[in-house]
Amino acid sequence: MRLARIRTDDGVVSGRYDDGVVTADGEEYEVGVDAELLAPCEPTALYCVGRNYAATVDQMDYDIPDQPDWFIKPPVSVLDPGADIEYPDWTDELTYAGELAAVIDRECSDVAEADVSDVVRGYTILNDLDALDQPGRTARKAFDGSGPLGPWIETDVEPSNIDMTTHVGGELRQEANTERMLFSPAEVVSFLSERYTFQPGDVISFGSPANPGLVEPGDDVEIWYEGVGTLTNRVVDGE
Repeated sequence: MRLARIRTDDGVVSGRYDDGVVTADGEEYEVGVDAELLAPCEPTALYCVGRNYAATVDQMDYDIPDQPDWFIKPPVSVLDPGADIEYPDWTDELTYAGELAAVIDRECSDVAEADVSDVVRGYTILNDLDALDQPGRTARKAFDGSGPLGPWIETDVEPSNIDMTTHVGGELRQEANTERMLFSPAEVVSFLSERYTFQPGDVISFGSPANPGLVEPGDDVEIWYEGVGTLTNRVVDGE
């Protein structure tokens, strides 16, 4: 089942997405006609894991981590699916990274790996934007609109062995399978839950496959994960 948040004339509502129509409280809304897709959740934080694919570690000449390596994006990082990515005027090196992400369903902490499926609402897609020429992870990754998220939450998917691709301007840039992760989604969620109390709607992303790369104004970035969907955003000149 796909769960979506939409903006309508009646306000923001959440419901079940099926073939371009969202059903909520007995009402049907057609996306693009009388509804606009929003990010599928409202996280208090986005917990993002890096260096989680062996090919990426090799490509970037990183050391293989002994445990998940993570950083945090704030809620202002969230950008709706289909919304324009405004290229910040303070960077000359903006990069994309197509990542699978879990959405937490209820407040929880100290979650055993075997119980992760009980606290995850489902899975969505994150584009972990990175201003590569800035000093330190927070400056690079935790700015307004740095986390395009969506297009919905898929509740019925097994995340440990699914294909993904990223296309930029129609060109294939990333192609991988989540089985190549160094730490599985369950391992990551369990590990981070020892350190944080997750809230409903919080997002945990599992890192980017090889070939994260530069984007320029005019580029359409399309990130697809098998069984989840496609997140699409266009890069535009910042105001």
